[in-house]
Amino acid sequence: MKTANVLGGALLAASLTMTSVAALAEPIKVSAAVYGLRAEFMQLWSNALKDHPAVKNGTVNITIFDGRYDAMVQDSQFDTTITQQFDAMLLVPIDSNACAAGVARAVAAGIPVVGSNARCNTDQLAAFVGSDDVKGGEMVANAVLSKIGYKGNVVILEGPIGQSGQIDRAQGITNVLAKHPDVKVLEMRTANWSRSEALSLMENWLAAHRGKIDGIIGQNDEMALGAIEAVKQAGLDVNDFAIAGIDGVTDALQAVKANEMESVLQDARAQAQGALDVAIRQVKGESYRPQSTIWKQYADKMAWDDGMKKEYNVPWTPVTQSNVDELLSGRK
Repeated sequence: MKTANVLGGALLAASLTMTSVAALAEPIKVSAAVYGLRAEFMQLWSNALKDHPAVKNGTVNITIFDGRYDAMVQDSQFDTTITQQFDAMLLVPIDSNACAAGVARAVAAGIPVVGSNARCNTDQLAAFVGSDDVKGGEMVANAVLSKIGYKGNVVILEGPIGQSGQIDRAQGITNVLAKHPDVKVLEMRTANWSRSEALSLMENWLAAHRGKIDGIIGQNDEMALGAIEAVKQAGLDVNDFAIAGIDGVTDALQAVKANEMESVLQDARAQAQGALDVAIRQVKGESYRPQSTIWKQYADKMAWDDGMKKEYNVPWTPVTQSNVDELLSGRK
């Protein structure tokens, strides 16, 4: 009987040990709530997450939620993240203010939230990994204004009102316009990051301001591409307009190559994979070392610093004739 008890105890101990090892081997669960997956940029961002080494080797399970460009839909995704007991959350909000309540609920549930690409107006984010949209706005405005000699009429296509990209890029554009009083803004309206909405707006503006528009400033590439389509459909020459956007999506890279527009690359891969590395660091602690190569790529401009900085700014890259082919090759 004594031998049986000893054997039984040994088997129980072995079973418990195996259970503990299995528990330790369970992947880290990370949710990613993005504002919408309709356009290419957030598709690039999301695909970069799936390509992160920690996801590919099974260390992390990533679940991507499509916010469908709706703040209420995104808010419900915080509740899903909490209910399903995710270990961490990545957030790309559609509304910079509406997201704060959801972040507060997640943090109260013990789930660290790392912002990426678009900002949320809260001090409860574990960190933010994105790019300086004020600087991006200044770059796109200067690209257009320099081409028209800082004199003439421009129209501005804005992102969704209330998203940080729209707010900050507008500030950057305003900063540049303030220095050049000979430039007049004829129109400025939102096209919600949408190529089709921008096409429709541009058609109206071309009719209302026939022969008077010199430059088109798109707060993103999709809208700039929509404007190009409207110009072509109106039977006008694209080269008679100075056009620029932000993101470096594939069609924009092709348009830059064709000398139809200018673009500024926003590095979706660096933003997404950088944010995931920071989120894993929040879960695993100081022993974690980043696995994405983006930290080596931007080592001189964006140091890892043990993954505990509150803000990581991914540099912008102007798209030029000298680098466009290389950027396009990365999309194949």
